[in-house]
Amino acid sequence: MISMMILDLVLQGIQRSALPPLQDNSSSTSVRAFFYLCRSPPLIMIKVSVKWQKELFQDVEIDTSLPPYVFKGQLFELTGVPPERQKIMVKGGILKDDADWSTVGVKKGQKLMMMGTADEIVKAPEKGPVFIEDLPEEEQVIAVGHSAGLFNLGNTCYMNSTLQCLHSVPELKSALIKYSNAGRSDVDQTSHMLTVATRDLFSELDKSVKAVAPMQFWMVLRKKYPQFGQLQNSTFMQQDAEECWTQLLYTLSQSLRSAGSSENPDAVKDLFGIDLVSRVHCQESGEESSEAESVYSLKCHISHEVNHLAEGLKHGLKSEIDKVSPSLGRSAIFLKESRINSLPRYLTIQFVRFFWKRESNQKAKILRKVDYPLELDVFDLCSDDLRKQLEAPRLLLRNEEGKKLGLKPKEKISDSADKDVKMSDAEGTSTGNDAQSSVTPQEGTLFRKGTQMTGIYDLVAVLTHKGRSADSGHYVAWVKQESGKWIEYDDDNPIVQRDEDILKLSGGGDWHMAYICMYKARVVPM
Repeated sequence: MISMMILDLVLQGIQRSALPPLQDNSSSTSVRAFFYLCRSPPLIMIKVSVKWQKELFQDVEIDTSLPPYVFKGQLFELTGVPPERQKIMVKGGILKDDADWSTVGVKKGQKLMMMGTADEIVKAPEKGPVFIEDLPEEEQVIAVGHSAGLFNLGNTCYMNSTLQCLHSVPELKSALIKYSNAGRSDVDQTSHMLTVATRDLFSELDKSVKAVAPMQFWMVLRKKYPQFGQLQNSTFMQQDAEECWTQLLYTLSQSLRSAGSSENPDAVKDLFGIDLVSRVHCQESGEESSEAESVYSLKCHISHEVNHLAEGLKHGLKSEIDKVSPSLGRSAIFLKESRINSLPRYLTIQFVRFFWKRESNQKAKILRKVDYPLELDVFDLCSDDLRKQLEAPRLLLRNEEGKKLGLKPKEKISDSADKDVKMSDAEGTSTGNDAQSSVTPQEGTLFRKGTQMTGIYDLVAVLTHKGRSADSGHYVAWVKQESGKWIEYDDDNPIVQRDEDILKLSGGGDWHMAYICMYKARVVPM
């Protein structure tokens, strides 16, 4: 039986042989070869032996009615040496593809010598394919590229979205890992239990690709803060995610404070704390004073004038307060204008979308669209002292980024500033691989753990709300992974998203809209 490869070689041999060409117009290789064989002279078979390297192939048949190229095809099947590499030694030299067997003089039983290198045989892989589901669960998390979702235990999406956003902060997880099961004498038992539950839940999320049920955390959260256990018609009520975020951070700030340690007395404040300095003055009396306070988030106030986050933040740093004026001897209106005096590693911003509506006696929602950027610069919101300290790191950052674009530095950094800071290749972009630092101008330095702040932040998490009331609707977390991809955590269902999808969460309708944004500081190393 002649194989298809041999038939194809026969057809190629037609073009090389001295026989007249076929007149048949059939395009089929097998049909053309068949006609060629039918019109060829009667078969004259000769058996020879072929020596190739250390092997000797006995009784190899040569059909002298077919061109030598077909014989080479037979040897290819035996040795794996392609016909174009074969050199077969015969009387008078090397056997040619279109030679006439009658002139070559090959005899029955003759030993032919062949030279040539065979194609490398593809080896089977030493290890078979490994499927993700066959890997250990911790390795599955690495392969998938994101951690697990959280089951909704009954209107607990506010809690799940808060936990997913905070779980994305590696420094917070590191501080929790160091927290002792023994607790501390100055921390109440329920705060200790909530801290341990947070630590254990974060650890479970890191090791699992399957959705996790945060039952223990939820039980302790309700014990610590009973408002999250409110029932309506025997069902747990929806709660405000911002309130859950604030209460959880407050508890962790108490538990993770290092007693007697001046190096890092408050891990949570170091990560999220914002120091504000405020000028309070009364236009009526001319009185003026200054105040200092620490907060864990900035407020983006929303009005008909606010279209962008930067505008809302400026509104949020100004407020009117009614208090007693010593000079007037009565209450008066004071204007409070605040500026940022130290920057956190992670900047949390709350969009003030909910307000109390007296007519309906419930929290109503402002649906107005407010755009926010993937990269936020808060330099204009800082105090004069902080701005001065940010100048050198910002210039260094701009020059380094300019070099990557092929631009020359526009300004020179003074020798003293150049000694203080030096930009590294990884300047803390939105992929999230760099250490961060907070600024404390009162200490006279921007340095902490070998880095300097620049006042520029990259968006790493968005907590959204869908619906028209704080007491209903649905909360979802959108978290940027270390790989740079975004994951939408809709309770137990993680979904991959794109940068452009994240920017569509700015509001203006009934779709998910940003309620809390978390930005990560971009820093320059010393």
